[in-house]
Amino acid sequence: MKHTGLWYGGDYYPEQWLSKPEILKTDINYMKKAGINTVTMGIFSWSFLEPEEGTYCFDWLIKRVDELYENGINTILATPSGARPKWMSDQYPEVLRVDEARRRHLFGGRHNHCYTSPVYREKVRQINKRLAETFGSHPGILMWHISNEYGGECHCQLCQNEFQRWLKKRYQSITRLNECWYTAFWSHIYSSFEQIESPSSMGESEIHGLNLDWRRFVTEQTTDFATWEVKALREGGAFQPTTTNLMYDFTGLNYDRLTDAVDVVSWDTYPLWHKKEEILTARENGLQHDYMRSLKKSPFLLMESSPSSTNWQGVSKLKRPGLLKLASLQAIAHGSDSVLFFQIRQSCGSSEKFHGAVIDHYGGEDTRILKEVSQIGEDLLSLGELANTSVHSKMALICDMESRWAMEDAQGPRNKGLFYHETCVKIYRGMRKLGFDVDVISMEQSLAGYELVAAPMLYMFRNGIEEKLSRFVEAGGQLITTYWSGIVDEFDRCFMGAVPHGLNQVLGLRSMEIDGLYDEERNGMIPSNDSKKKGRYECRNLCDLVSLNGAKALFVYEEDFYKGYPALTKNHWGKGTAYYVCADASQEFYDDLFQEVTVTAGIAPEFPGTIPEELEVTTRESEDFHYVFLQNFSNNKIKLCQEFYMAVKKGSLVYGTFTENGGMNGYETIIVKFARSSQKQT
Repeated sequence: MKHTGLWYGGDYYPEQWLSKPEILKTDINYMKKAGINTVTMGIFSWSFLEPEEGTYCFDWLIKRVDELYENGINTILATPSGARPKWMSDQYPEVLRVDEARRRHLFGGRHNHCYTSPVYREKVRQINKRLAETFGSHPGILMWHISNEYGGECHCQLCQNEFQRWLKKRYQSITRLNECWYTAFWSHIYSSFEQIESPSSMGESEIHGLNLDWRRFVTEQTTDFATWEVKALREGGAFQPTTTNLMYDFTGLNYDRLTDAVDVVSWDTYPLWHKKEEILTARENGLQHDYMRSLKKSPFLLMESSPSSTNWQGVSKLKRPGLLKLASLQAIAHGSDSVLFFQIRQSCGSSEKFHGAVIDHYGGEDTRILKEVSQIGEDLLSLGELANTSVHSKMALICDMESRWAMEDAQGPRNKGLFYHETCVKIYRGMRKLGFDVDVISMEQSLAGYELVAAPMLYMFRNGIEEKLSRFVEAGGQLITTYWSGIVDEFDRCFMGAVPHGLNQVLGLRSMEIDGLYDEERNGMIPSNDSKKKGRYECRNLCDLVSLNGAKALFVYEEDFYKGYPALTKNHWGKGTAYYVCADASQEFYDDLFQEVTVTAGIAPEFPGTIPEELEVTTRESEDFHYVFLQNFSNNKIKLCQEFYMAVKKGSLVYGTFTENGGMNGYETIIVKFARSSQKQT
């Protein structure tokens, strides 16, 4: 990315204020006072850029980009494809989406367009190319923001035809497709690709291979559309980097594939702060930061966050003083090179008129939010050396979207909650509590360089993941996997033979049956007679019944007809160790498990000593320095244990201050750095 320092600012919509030039002038003054150096413009501006077909009006945008640049503020310029103008829908109805019930949408909303439509693609190509020709050489343009929060699907005939072509390319023959989709069930055999339709509640929705491939196709078509947008920019002479903003735990697309279309990953974060303990929210948000960073293993951009409350969540909760800075610096800690807000100025009408903004309806500079935003801007300016630094993790968490799609469509063993995401969060928390950085990866990524890999509920095995995991353990790695893993292949067909498929010897066991528990049911995990363990952990939702073949049972079930069956197993394989968690266990279980596994395997965290419950420890690295972030996700003072504090204080203080004897104030961030050649631990 072409920049020095960290980018600070957010989404800006000057087109909403063209009739009030005094407001536009005030905005620039406020932005400069707040330390804002970057804005994103052009999102949802198509009606202003092309009010009539073929009539382009770019003067207002040129003037704004120029004025901002003259005042030291750069622009991330968006393509406007996220929301089409009304004239296009009226003149070309084919651009409107068709839903799964085969009903064509009316004009309205956003992302209500067909990615397959030749008309829509051509209109997007034309305006993107015009924008590129106009702004491609402008020194104030940092990057191109492709569309906005891609999502949704279209079931029109154009998409049906393209889906059929995609399937023919994938399977080559209809016989092969029938085999892979197992259409012999219910005698739903196809005799040609032209007979296949997308899944619908009014038609076919029980062929899991069809459902899975449709979701793959939607991702491929969206990715192809994003690539089409970028190509138009390049044709127009714009060669700045590209990005598109992703969303939190979004299952509509496979982001591992979509991000192939752009140069830089960015995302929009809107956590539910103050709903539960802040550290718990921080862990969930941190997992998503790490997922975004891991998509390209490079710095990402925080594209949207709210400086105040949102307008669309169940409760519009204000951020308490200090929390906005803490959350902004958490993004930097996890690998972001920006803090950008939605939005700079609060709109005065329509659906987001009460969404938080840097400048509110009052419009004065004496607001609490603008004062806090200004302080963050000053702080980020002093932290410019963190830009372009990287994160190197000893641990990886495999969260695979295609496996999740298949698992949540599988019809069993629980159709009212498999709690996959929640399980990933529990495992992530267990790793992070010990002070480890974590990469969040898919099955397609390499396991090289990791010392511990967690692969929870990996229902589908694809891309040779069983061989990767086997080689990882054999070479000395620590593997933690769980129930409901290795059940089906990439077509969502059940493996014949022992499961988890291909890992039976590595794990030293075979999964026999899995029990789905009712919501109110609980079981316990207690030490086996010969494990020398202590304690009891609650489990719920899913309990896997396994047969041991070399593995050792560390914990067993406490109740039910499978009382005494293994609940946690351990097996040595090659130079490494593989653990199998048989049930949906509690957070306390995972906290203790990761503590034991890392100590036993000699996997050392950044610093010795116990980390306070409310503290998050994160690192970034440059060629010369190792930066350590300590963040107190509590509004109360905390005290670091002496061993931890003495190790940390050997570094140079970059940001924040300790209180007496190694204490930290509430919502405090402290950053220390070490020369890469120095000893970080005592």
